[in-house]
Amino acid sequence: MAPRMQTMTNLKGEEEQTQNLQEPRASPRKFQLVYPNLITFGYWHIAGLYGLYLFFTSAKWQTIICNHILLVLGEIGVTAGAHRLWAHKTYKAKLPLQILLMILNSIAFQNSAIDWVRDHRLHHKYSDTDADPHNATRGFFYSHVGWLLVRKHPDVKKRGKELDMSDIYNNPVLRFQKKYAIPFIGFVCFGLPTLIPVYCWGETWSNSWHITMLRYIINLNVTFLVNSAAHIWGQKPYDKKILPAQNIAVSIATCGEGFHNYHHVFPWDYRAAELGNNSLNVTTKFIDFFAWIGWAYDLKTVSQDMIKQRALRTGDGTNLWGLEDKNNEKLDTKDE
Repeated sequence: MAPRMQTMTNLKGEEEQTQNLQEPRASPRKFQLVYPNLITFGYWHIAGLYGLYLFFTSAKWQTIICNHILLVLGEIGVTAGAHRLWAHKTYKAKLPLQILLMILNSIAFQNSAIDWVRDHRLHHKYSDTDADPHNATRGFFYSHVGWLLVRKHPDVKKRGKELDMSDIYNNPVLRFQKKYAIPFIGFVCFGLPTLIPVYCWGETWSNSWHITMLRYIINLNVTFLVNSAAHIWGQKPYDKKILPAQNIAVSIATCGEGFHNYHHVFPWDYRAAELGNNSLNVTTKFIDFFAWIGWAYDLKTVSQDMIKQRALRTGDGTNLWGLEDKNNEKLDTKDE
């Protein structure tokens, strides 16, 4: 079964996306620490670093492989679920896929998907301003994790109340996750991954718990790199005036989310990249598979002509992916 796709062939969506954007800026502010977050993030990272030591000294290979699989699945729950499906509505998913993505998203535990979507929609609408929860103009640490350790800027609270979140609040799958967040996410993210190694292949409790913590902080930090590193380092072939950039290292770490200059210019593209089928974009391959079996549908893409026109008009002149190469057409035929 071939994936069903919707191609954007005019500039209307582009204009709607950019009309609310402001110049990157950050006004002076006094930070107020959120001490519970400081304590929990501190513990997670200390425990995770001890897990890194156990990784090299005493953890069983089965425990390592199990957590590596969970690491990838959790990241897919963020990228294909919270990000591309629920935050941007770049495709539609039938109920079984939504349930699967909610479970995978819970493995990663980056708040509930509802909270994640709200913050991310704010990030796109007011990117790199005071209404952006992780405003990158405040520096790497703030956009990476610091924003979670301090009280939200008043503009974030104000604009957050104005967002249309009706589609998310009316989603029964996401309401379930939010309502039972503590027992359900706690069990899926921390409980089950700790219990399985202990009871299935005799791992020690300490090893199992701390390797779980290692997997968890890796999940957190690779996702956070999109907010930090991909807003600082990289090329800007589509819009040179915004901070988001194309960062290959971040793309590898996040299963395809580092093509960030492209994504901020064309956020409705389910591929989140101009070359959806390349080997760095694992998330796109995941969505394509479920489109093939009929669980994902109405996949939105951007035409090659629109991509080229935008690059010529507002890009920085780089040609990272060879857009003018005729052979490139073979790599991206889905929007024809």
